[in-house]
Amino acid sequence: MRISFWSTPRTVSTACLRSFAGRPDFVGVDEPFYAWYLSQTGKQHPMREQVLAAQSSDWREVITTQLLAPLQVEHQFVKHMSHHMVGDVKLDWLKNSDQRCVFLLRDPHEQLPSMQRDLGQIDMQDLGWSRHLEIFESVNNPVVVDSRDLLENPEGILAALCVALEIEFFPSMLKWKPGRHSSYGVWAPFWYENVEKSCGFSKWKAKSDDTPKDMQPLLEECDAIYQQMRAVRLGA
Repeated sequence: MRISFWSTPRTVSTACLRSFAGRPDFVGVDEPFYAWYLSQTGKQHPMREQVLAAQSSDWREVITTQLLAPLQVEHQFVKHMSHHMVGDVKLDWLKNSDQRCVFLLRDPHEQLPSMQRDLGQIDMQDLGWSRHLEIFESVNNPVVVDSRDLLENPEGILAALCVALEIEFFPSMLKWKPGRHSSYGVWAPFWYENVEKSCGFSKWKAKSDDTPKDMQPLLEECDAIYQQMRAVRLGA
C-alpha cells in the first residue's frame, strides 16, 4: 500500500511521517514535489537552493521514480503538501489501486499566525486550503484527520487510522528517538527543529496568537474549507 498523506503547512505532518517511517513495514518519503513547487512559483523559501539541488523539479520524474517505483518494503508513506501541487501537475496516479489518501487538518486560527511569523506576507497559495479540498474531492475513499484530535489522543486516532487503512496498528508509532530521521528532506535543519527534539506526539495546547485584521478575509476563506472537511474527519 502507498499512503499519500496530504497536509497544509504548520500541522503535525512531519511527526506523522516519523511515526509511520519508524515502522519496519514502511518507507517514508518527505514532500517529493517541493522542488517542483519552488521552481514553478519562484517562492524564496529558506534553503531554497538546497531543495532545488536535492530533488527533481520535474513532477513526472517524481511520480515515476518515487511514487510508482517498486517498493523494497510492504508499504510507503508519502508526506505531501497540497499547495505544492501547482501548474500542470497531474493527479491520475492517485487512482492506482494501491493508493490511499489521508488528509490532515489544522484549525486556520492557529495555522495562519504561525505561517506569517516564518514567511511574512502569506496568501492562499502558501496555505494550500483550496488545493487541499480540490484533491480531497478528486479521490476515492479519503480519510480525514484533525491534528488537534491526534494530539489529544494519539493512540486512539492512530489506531482508528490504521483500521481505516486496513493495516495493523503498531504501539511503536507513538514513540521515537529524538534526532533527524533518514526520511526527512534536506530542509529539515530549518523546519524540523521541534520534531527533532521530540520523542512522540506533543500534547495539544491552545495558541494565544491573534490573526491580524488584514488577514481576516483569508482566515474566513480557509476556515470555511476547514469546517467542511472537519465534518467528515475520523472520529466525528
